[in-house]
Amino acid sequence: MLKVAQNKDVAIHLAAVIPPLADIDPDMAYRVNVRGTENLIYALEKNSPDCYLIFSSSISVYGDRMKNPQISVADILQPSPGDQYGETKVLCESLIAKSKLSWSIFRLAAIMGNHKISKLMFHMPLDTPMEICTPKDTGRAFAKAIENQKKLEKQIFNLGGGEECVITYGSFLDKMFAEFGLGKADFPQKAFAEKNFHCGILKDGEDLDNILGFRQQNLNDYFGMVRQKIYPLQKKITFIFKSIIKKWLLSQSEPYQAFKKGNVKKMNHFFNQLEKEKLEKVLL
Repeated sequence: MLKVAQNKDVAIHLAAVIPPLADIDPDMAYRVNVRGTENLIYALEKNSPDCYLIFSSSISVYGDRMKNPQISVADILQPSPGDQYGETKVLCESLIAKSKLSWSIFRLAAIMGNHKISKLMFHMPLDTPMEICTPKDTGRAFAKAIENQKKLEKQIFNLGGGEECVITYGSFLDKMFAEFGLGKADFPQKAFAEKNFHCGILKDGEDLDNILGFRQQNLNDYFGMVRQKIYPLQKKITFIFKSIIKKWLLSQSEPYQAFKKGNVKKMNHFFNQLEKEKLEKVLL
């Protein structure tokens, strides 16, 4: 690390262990995300003290915002219970802010790229308001930040696509499922969590775009990119087997499995209120 950090003018720090792996192996997430950031800061301070460090944080640092989805940088940082990734981002931000380097921190909204389907899809409540940003716009923001160091340094910004990139999670899933030939995301009740996730709308997201002018794409652009990556034959095959695929996806839902098995601890984590009959059944 010390050798790599020699004579650097700018360092863009994007590396991190993300969910669901961060939740499965929280120790590794801490070692990579926090200790890795700590090592990077040390190396840059020693060998490139004038380096400008740009760090990608996450909207997850704000935690569950279902009751108050309008998010500002000044809001309290309170990752949802069990969100190891969000916790590590808070710690990384603190390390960077205390460093001797010139720095900027961007708290990223939902950056939608080539995401793989995982059990995490069921952790977000369907009525969550979410603001996405495309990978191209996100990359453009980091690139433009380099030439705007003086306007950004020692500051934290929320990074999102803006009002043309806002959608509810349920609507987002329905559109994605339709694009892939899966019909609607019509899963049974309790398939999706009702709390303890993150996302929301970045009330002050304009602050960063006013400086960098990085926003060039919206939701239509994003779904257009998704459409271009799906082969017609692939979509037809998916349509034929959509029932089997959805059944397999449902089997990955931790909220649904907790509800079906009557796991009170997990139900309390995922749901706002336990159903009386289900709780009585578990306690008997």
